[in-house]
Amino acid sequence: MAEDPLSVFAERLQELCLRLGLTVATAESCTGGLVASAITDVGGSSGYFRGGLVVYSNDAKIALLGVAQEMLQTHGAVSAQVARAMALGARARLSADLAVAVTGVAGPGGGSASKPIGLTYVAVADAAGVDVRRLVWTGDRLSNKQSSARAALELLLQRASAGSGSAGSAPAEGGGAE
Repeated sequence: MAEDPLSVFAERLQELCLRLGLTVATAESCTGGLVASAITDVGGSSGYFRGGLVVYSNDAKIALLGVAQEMLQTHGAVSAQVARAMALGARARLSADLAVAVTGVAGPGGGSASKPIGLTYVAVADAAGVDVRRLVWTGDRLSNKQSSARAALELLLQRASAGSGSAGSAPAEGGGAE
């Protein structure tokens, strides 16, 4: 199991969250539940993992996470603004200390000049605010999904490490946001 990079990050996340008493939730679009799957592949994850939502459609983002329809119309589902709203919605609805959200264009279709295949936004919300990252992958669909899931787990680890789910520095909010 330790040879799978996702499981390595998930194991580290579990150890840290259990030690700090933090809970985690996920909201996933383009990764289709891959982050939650990696977390729950580690035995004992029920000690900190609250749950996850796969919100592939805009309707699901609205109904399950409270993402504003106007936000989706203005910025599109693949945007820093929507990733931020997804993370905040998951944190609130699942009563978690930390929540991660992933939205992107996994490929092979669906890309455009302004939102190319591989464009992904990952956001983590905690008591201190929301950190949003804009990433662009160059692999195929599966590779892009795995890279996005790894980035989500890495960002969760960074935020949890920053101090009991309430990072001390001001959160970045979507450098390169659209």
